[in-house]
Order: sequence, then structure tokens, then C-alpha cells
Amino acid sequence: QLGEAGQALKRALAIAEKVYGPDHPSVATYANNVGHILKAQGDLPGALQYTRRALAIDEKLYGPDHPNVAIRANNIGQILKAQGDLAGALQYTQRALAIDEKAYGLDHPNVAIRASNIGTILQDQGDLPGALQYVQRALAIDEKVYGSDDPNVARDANNIGQILRAQGDLAGALLSARRALRIFQAAYGPDHPDVAVATNNIGQILKDQGDLAGALQYTQRALAID
Repeated sequence: QLGEAGQALKRALAIAEKVYGPDHPSVATYANNVGHILKAQGDLPGALQYTRRALAIDEKLYGPDHPNVAIRANNIGQILKAQGDLAGALQYTQRALAIDEKAYGLDHPNVAIRASNIGTILQDQGDLPGALQYVQRALAIDEKVYGSDDPNVARDANNIGQILRAQGDLAGALLSARRALRIFQAAYGPDHPDVAVATNNIGQILKDQGDLAGALQYTQRALAID
């Protein structure tokens, strides 16, 4: 119910602006959340406008190296990625990574999120070795923090599988994709959307390997879940 969510958040934002003024932390939070809704609705220019406002408020309140600034910068990076501005997306996400490394250390879950996001941007730019390096770093952090069977680990493994597939390492890609599927099934059950994504990815890898019967089986399962 994105429309209703957006209306509620914009009302909250208007109240906060009236009560606290335009540069209050609550105003930044609500503006950021409106940006999330607009991004989900496909209004990327609107999402960027609200998220940039949140970033400007937090920079003014906390300085350029605060974790809140990293959150806003990361979100802007994701919007720019969706707009196809990969260079801008990379710049903002690298800034978020640098802030979180400084604030939390090298092995924090937030660092894993930023590293993973950088990996997907580099993949879209065609830098597959760089993408693999960042997503493998995210995987190592998530395994250390959450253990080997956490959905965060599965998402990293799934992303690694996609990069390896693009590099032509189909055997490695299949191993990573099967690991992702195994974790998602254990965590969420057999009919979850993330299970469908991992299942479909296995189907695409099997297709590349020439196993069309297996590819069809997995892709039909993904279709049935969706």
C-alpha cells in the first residue's frame, strides 16, 4: 500500500517541519522514508530529491562522517544506480563505505552492505573482478557475523554466483547459487520469493551448461512460486 504509506509519511514530515523546524533529525528521517516510498513507486527523481534533503540535514547536524550520513549516501547511491548513473552511484556508495569503516571497523554488517552494493554497481559497469572482490568481502563479513546459514550469506552467495556466471565460471556459479538456494529454503520455506530468485538463477546457469531439462525444471519451479 505504497500510496497510503507515502501520504502518512508526508503528513508526518509536514508536522515535524512545523513543530521542529526544517533542519531537525526527525525531518531528515521522514524525508529519507518518503524517498524510500517514492523509489518503490518508481519516482526516482522524487526519491532523489527527498533523500538528498535528508543527507543535507544530517551533514549539517552531525558532520560529514556520521553513520546517519552513510545511510543517506548509500540510499542516494541506490537511487542513482536505478537511474543508470553508475559513476554517481559508485561515488556515494564508496563514501558510505568509508564512513562505516571508520565508525564501526572493517567487519561490521553495515560495511558488508556497502561492499555488496559496490559490487553490484561494479558488475553493472562491467568490472567483474572488482565486483567479485567486493561481494566476496561482504560474504566473509556476513559469515563471521551471522554464521554460515544466514539469509544475508545466501544473498551474498547468490550475487557471487551471478558474477561468476558472467565470468564464464559456470561450475563455481552453480555451487554458489545452490548454496544460496539451500540457505533460503531452510530459512524461509520452499515458497518464498528469495527461493524463486535463487531457483531461477540455477535454471539460467544450467541452461548455459546445456542442461536444458534441468534448466526447465528449476525455472518452472521459480514461476510456480512467483
